Amino acid sequence: MAQTATTTEAAESVESFRSRVRAWVQAGGLPLLPEGEQWDPINSDDDHASRARELQRMIWDGGFAGICYPTQYGGLGLTIDHQKAYDEETAGHELPFIFANPTHSICGPTILDCGTEEQRQRYIRPFLRGEELWVQFMSEPSGGSDMAGALSTATRDGDIFLLNGSKIWSTYAYRADFALCLARTDWSVPKHRGLTMFMVPIHQPSITIQHIQMVDGNKEFCQEFFDDVVLTQDNVLGEVNDGWTIANRLLFHERMAVGAASPYVSVPYAAGTEQSIQELVEAARRAGRVDDPLARQLVGRAETTDTISLQLTERIRAGLETGYFAGPAGSIARLYEGGARTERASITFELTGADALMFGGPADRRTGLEFVQRQRSCIGGGTTEMARNIISERIMGMPRERTPDKDIPFSEVQRGSK
Repeated sequence: MAQTATTTEAAESVESFRSRVRAWVQAGGLPLLPEGEQWDPINSDDDHASRARELQRMIWDGGFAGICYPTQYGGLGLTIDHQKAYDEETAGHELPFIFANPTHSICGPTILDCGTEEQRQRYIRPFLRGEELWVQFMSEPSGGSDMAGALSTATRDGDIFLLNGSKIWSTYAYRADFALCLARTDWSVPKHRGLTMFMVPIHQPSITIQHIQMVDGNKEFCQEFFDDVVLTQDNVLGEVNDGWTIANRLLFHERMAVGAASPYVSVPYAAGTEQSIQELVEAARRAGRVDDPLARQLVGRAETTDTISLQLTERIRAGLETGYFAGPAGSIARLYEGGARTERASITFELTGADALMFGGPADRRTGLEFVQRQRSCIGGGTTEMARNIISERIMGMPRERTPDKDIPFSEVQRGSK
């Protein structure tokens, strides 16, 4: 039975909801993960994208899609506590985590916050049904962390816009159907005031997607090239030349997602729990270091870090929900989570020892790869340096850094030298 707005009521208690989820899972609503397997939406082949669509459809048919999305758009209109109960009851089962970021946690909430009623009706329900995946077209090859300095241009030509330029570091763009794309629509004003956010259908002849191979051989990152991509007013999210407002809202949801504080998605419940710590104990046991005082200290440090992470996430979530914290507080969770993940990768590597260096050796191959790539958690979703700036300026009230290009037309901004 397809999910409808009448599947559940907003007044349903968490325990009643938990009981329904448990009954559905026990009746075979979601398949169990094979023993020892972890669902990894990034480092896996393209078949997993198709599988994720199937799983999301199962959740929709079971009546549990979009727990915190409003009922008028196909969600259940429930709370974060209901989402947590769902996560706990579905732990150990296959879940469509490929839909989590950025479709359900970043792009979807941005459309919900900033879209027209017609856009919400058109786009939210399909991704809750598992029919459409979204991605972000934000970073540019020459942009670094300066997203407002976008050079990709959408030139108005009568009733249409022609999009040209390039975006980069778009995770699994080749699997996605739509993208939120920030492009420059006016060069005669300062950079923050000449941007527009577009909703772009990806698979069309005017868009070329190239894979970027990473150190572990995966090619989930992509670069996109636009050659007169035709867009209409219906593709505009928000107002023309007010794209920075939309981008800021998107960044808020991105920081919440990276900090594991988004109310719109499931998170792997094993993270930060006894099961997670047990994995480290097993790594120490395989290395013959269970009684090593240093190894025990490392496990204890990881458990402390995980506990703080969980508590901080809950505090940020609750504070944002009640209005105690302002929106930029999501950067606190993002900042801590980046460092916590980096430390966790280092601790696992240190516990495992030299075996982690041998691909196909006694240790789990992921241990060495995670260590080599450990700094990515401090880059994705905005760098930790950017998070510190946001916290200092927008939460603590410290003065902003000087920005010499803030108030001059973007066409006059110097960009590189010969």
